[in-house]
Amino acid sequence: MEFEKTTIEGLFIIKPRIFSDERGYFYESYNKAIFEKNGLDLDFVQDNQSLSHKGVLRGLHFQAPPFAQGKLVRVIQGSVLDVAVDIRPHSPTYGKYESVLLSGENKTQLWIPPGFAHGFVTREDNTIFYYKCTGPYSKESEGAILWNDPQLNIDWNIEQPIVSSKDQESELFKNFKSPF
Repeated sequence: MEFEKTTIEGLFIIKPRIFSDERGYFYESYNKAIFEKNGLDLDFVQDNQSLSHKGVLRGLHFQAPPFAQGKLVRVIQGSVLDVAVDIRPHSPTYGKYESVLLSGENKTQLWIPPGFAHGFVTREDNTIFYYKCTGPYSKESEGAILWNDPQLNIDWNIEQPIVSSKDQESELFKNFKSPF
Protein backbone atom coordinates (compact mmCIF):
# COMPACT_ATOMS: atom_id res chain seq x y z
CA MET A 1 0.00 0.00 0.00
CA GLU A 2 1.09 3.52 -0.78
CA PHE A 3 0.15 6.28 1.67
CA GLU A 4 0.04 9.81 0.19
CA LYS A 5 -0.14 12.83 2.47
CA THR A 6 -2.59 15.51 1.39
CA THR A 7 -2.45 19.26 1.88
CA ILE A 8 -4.43 18.74 5.12
CA GLU A 9 -2.62 17.22 8.12
CA GLY A 10 -3.88 13.76 9.06
CA LEU A 11 -5.76 13.09 5.82
CA PHE A 12 -4.25 10.30 3.68
CA ILE A 13 -4.95 8.93 0.20
CA ILE A 14 -4.22 5.20 0.25
CA LYS A 15 -3.50 3.27 -2.92
CA PRO A 16 -3.39 -0.51 -2.62
CA ARG A 17 -1.11 -2.83 -4.51
CA ILE A 18 -3.35 -4.74 -6.92
CA PHE A 19 -2.53 -8.21 -8.22
CA SER A 20 -4.40 -8.90 -11.46
CA ASP A 21 -4.43 -11.80 -13.87
CA GLU A 22 -6.86 -13.57 -16.22
CA ARG A 23 -8.94 -14.71 -13.20
CA GLY A 24 -9.53 -11.20 -11.82
CA TYR A 25 -7.73 -9.33 -9.06
CA PHE A 26 -6.72 -9.42 -5.41
CA TYR A 27 -5.68 -6.62 -3.09
CA GLU A 28 -5.34 -5.94 0.60
CA SER A 29 -7.67 -3.09 1.62
CA TYR A 30 -6.58 -2.99 5.26
CA ASN A 31 -3.61 -4.33 7.20
CA LYS A 32 -3.22 -3.10 10.79
CA ALA A 33 0.60 -3.47 10.77
CA ILE A 34 1.01 -1.47 7.54
CA PHE A 35 -1.32 1.26 8.80
CA GLU A 36 0.60 1.43 12.10
CA LYS A 37 3.88 1.67 10.18
CA ASN A 38 2.39 4.78 8.50
CA GLY A 39 1.40 6.34 11.83
CA LEU A 40 -2.23 5.19 11.90
CA ASP A 41 -2.95 3.01 14.96
CA LEU A 42 -6.66 2.47 14.37
CA ASP A 43 -9.36 0.44 16.08
CA PHE A 44 -12.36 0.00 13.80
CA VAL A 45 -15.68 -0.73 15.51
CA GLN A 46 -18.26 -0.37 12.73
CA ASP A 47 -18.52 -0.91 8.96
CA ASN A 48 -21.12 0.86 6.78
CA GLN A 49 -22.17 0.50 3.15
CA SER A 50 -24.54 2.46 0.91
CA LEU A 51 -25.92 2.06 -2.60
CA SER A 52 -26.70 5.25 -4.55
CA HIS A 53 -27.90 6.26 -7.98
CA LYS A 54 -25.87 8.61 -10.18
CA GLY A 55 -25.94 12.21 -8.94
CA VAL A 56 -26.72 11.46 -5.29
CA LEU A 57 -24.89 13.75 -2.89
CA ARG A 58 -24.56 12.70 0.77
CA GLY A 59 -23.02 15.03 3.32
CA LEU A 60 -21.33 16.94 4.75
CA HIS A 61 -21.65 14.80 7.90
CA PHE A 62 -19.65 14.35 11.09
CA GLN A 63 -19.96 12.82 14.56
CA ALA A 64 -19.11 15.12 17.48
CA PRO A 65 -17.12 14.02 20.53
CA PRO A 66 -17.38 11.82 22.50
CA PHE A 67 -18.62 9.81 19.50
CA ALA A 68 -16.26 11.32 16.92
CA GLN A 69 -15.36 8.92 14.12
CA GLY A 70 -12.39 8.40 11.89
CA LYS A 71 -13.39 6.83 8.56
CA LEU A 72 -11.54 4.71 6.02
CA VAL A 73 -13.65 5.16 2.88
CA ARG A 74 -13.65 3.43 -0.50
CA VAL A 75 -15.90 2.52 -3.42
CA ILE A 76 -16.61 -1.11 -4.23
CA GLN A 77 -18.57 -0.43 -7.43
CA GLY A 78 -19.05 2.77 -9.42
CA SER A 79 -17.36 6.06 -8.52
CA VAL A 80 -17.65 9.11 -6.31
CA LEU A 81 -16.07 12.48 -5.78
CA ASP A 82 -15.25 12.21 -2.08
CA VAL A 83 -14.83 15.38 0.03
CA ALA A 84 -13.40 15.90 3.52
CA VAL A 85 -13.59 19.33 5.21
CA ASP A 86 -11.30 20.18 8.12
CA ILE A 87 -13.49 21.32 11.04
CA ARG A 88 -10.76 21.30 13.70
CA PRO A 89 -10.79 24.96 14.85
CA HIS A 90 -7.11 25.03 15.87
CA SER A 91 -5.92 23.53 12.58
CA PRO A 92 -4.12 25.79 10.08
CA THR A 93 -6.38 24.26 7.39
CA TYR A 94 -9.67 24.84 9.25
CA GLY A 95 -12.45 25.25 6.68
CA LYS A 96 -10.34 23.84 3.83
CA TYR A 97 -11.30 20.71 1.95
CA GLU A 98 -9.70 17.92 -0.03
CA SER A 99 -11.53 16.05 -2.80
CA VAL A 100 -10.53 12.70 -4.26
CA LEU A 101 -11.97 10.48 -6.98
CA LEU A 102 -12.68 7.06 -5.50
CA SER A 103 -13.87 4.23 -7.72
CA GLY A 104 -14.28 0.51 -7.93
CA GLU A 105 -11.74 0.67 -10.72
CA ASN A 106 -8.94 2.65 -9.01
CA LYS A 107 -9.56 1.06 -5.57
CA THR A 108 -8.16 4.18 -3.91
CA GLN A 109 -9.12 4.80 -0.28
CA LEU A 110 -9.21 7.93 1.85
CA TRP A 111 -8.42 8.01 5.57
CA ILE A 112 -10.46 10.76 7.25
CA PRO A 113 -9.57 11.30 10.91
CA PRO A 114 -12.00 12.63 13.53
CA GLY A 115 -12.50 16.38 13.16
CA PHE A 116 -13.63 16.36 9.54
CA ALA A 117 -17.01 16.75 7.85
CA HIS A 118 -17.40 14.22 5.06
CA GLY A 119 -19.51 13.90 1.95
CA PHE A 120 -19.55 12.42 -1.52
CA VAL A 121 -21.39 12.67 -4.81
CA THR A 122 -21.88 9.60 -7.00
CA ARG A 123 -20.78 9.72 -10.61
CA GLU A 124 -22.38 6.43 -11.73
CA ASP A 125 -25.56 4.48 -11.11
CA ASN A 126 -25.42 1.62 -8.61
CA THR A 127 -22.42 3.03 -6.78
CA ILE A 128 -21.56 1.03 -3.66
CA PHE A 129 -19.75 3.12 -1.05
CA TYR A 130 -18.10 1.37 1.91
CA TYR A 131 -16.39 2.68 5.03
CA LYS A 132 -14.89 1.52 8.30
CA CYS A 133 -15.40 3.70 11.40
CA THR A 134 -13.31 4.09 14.55
CA GLY A 135 -16.36 5.01 16.64
CA PRO A 136 -19.98 3.88 16.84
CA TYR A 137 -22.79 5.94 15.35
CA SER A 138 -24.70 8.14 17.80
CA LYS A 139 -27.79 10.03 16.65
CA GLU A 140 -27.30 12.62 19.42
CA SER A 141 -23.75 13.35 18.19
CA GLU A 142 -24.44 13.66 14.46
CA GLY A 143 -23.93 16.98 12.76
CA ALA A 144 -23.87 18.39 9.25
CA ILE A 145 -22.69 21.40 7.31
CA LEU A 146 -24.54 22.54 4.19
CA TRP A 147 -23.13 20.71 1.18
CA ASN A 148 -23.17 23.83 -1.06
CA ASP A 149 -22.02 26.32 1.57
CA PRO A 150 -20.78 29.48 -0.21
CA GLN A 151 -17.87 29.98 2.22
CA LEU A 152 -16.52 26.44 1.67
CA ASN A 153 -17.08 26.79 -2.09
CA ILE A 154 -16.71 23.06 -2.80
CA ASP A 155 -16.57 22.16 -6.48
CA TRP A 156 -18.74 19.04 -6.58
CA ASN A 157 -18.58 19.01 -10.38
CA ILE A 158 -22.34 18.53 -10.72
CA GLU A 159 -25.19 20.92 -11.55
CA GLN A 160 -28.28 19.40 -9.89
CA PRO A 161 -27.36 16.74 -7.32
CA ILE A 162 -29.99 14.60 -5.60
CA VAL A 163 -29.81 15.68 -1.94
CA SER A 164 -31.95 14.57 1.00
CA SER A 165 -34.20 17.14 2.66
CA LYS A 166 -32.17 16.66 5.84
CA ASP A 167 -28.92 17.56 4.03
CA GLN A 168 -30.62 20.56 2.35
CA GLU A 169 -31.31 21.97 5.83
CA SER A 170 -27.78 21.63 7.24
CA GLU A 171 -25.97 24.49 8.95
CA LEU A 172 -24.01 27.20 7.14
CA PHE A 173 -20.28 27.16 7.88
CA LYS A 174 -20.31 30.81 9.01
CA ASN A 175 -22.74 29.84 11.83
CA PHE A 176 -20.96 26.58 12.67
CA LYS A 177 -19.40 26.15 16.14
CA SER A 178 -16.99 23.23 15.92
CA PRO A 179 -17.12 20.71 18.77
CA PHE A 180 -13.53 19.61 18.05
